[in-house]
Amino acid sequence: MPPKLPSFAELLDTAQQSAVHLEMRDSYGVTAEADSFARWKETGAVDDDPESPYWAPWTHLIRRIVSRGVVVRRARIVSEPVSDYIRYEYAGTGANVAAGEDVRWLPRRQASDIALPGNDFWLIDGRLIRWNHFAGDGGSAPGEISEDPAAARLCAEAFEAVWQRAIPHAEYKIS
Repeated sequence: MPPKLPSFAELLDTAQQSAVHLEMRDSYGVTAEADSFARWKETGAVDDDPESPYWAPWTHLIRRIVSRGVVVRRARIVSEPVSDYIRYEYAGTGANVAAGEDVRWLPRRQASDIALPGNDFWLIDGRLIRWNHFAGDGGSAPGEISEDPAAARLCAEAFEAVWQRAIPHAEYKIS
């Protein structure tokens, strides 16, 4: 049996300097977002209130981490024109930014020559990886933790290459 994964709160609480997250899928089928995504598809309305019951657990966590001086960055590689899911995600990203995350977007065509890991990940302090695995339909699959130095180096280099090219959230316009 694989070891129990720490929660995101437990993981991020270990960060001393940085927590970076790279997202590379055009669609996610995460159960916790299903109702919100369906509502957005029907109405175009999305909950982007950082204090709402939906967002508050995450935004309070990020604020707590950032208040300790940890830099939290999130980069998303997206195909253009973007998928409905990315439009939904973009609409709610204001809550991430309000909490203290720095978020950028990179059109996939601009990532062609970047060596990317095979999965989305969180990288804590450049050394601890939380691999995010997903099923073919975008649903969450069990993640894993790694402290492999070569994998951490790959993640750090990939993230920084993406970050240098990516467009800040306030400037990115979805197509």
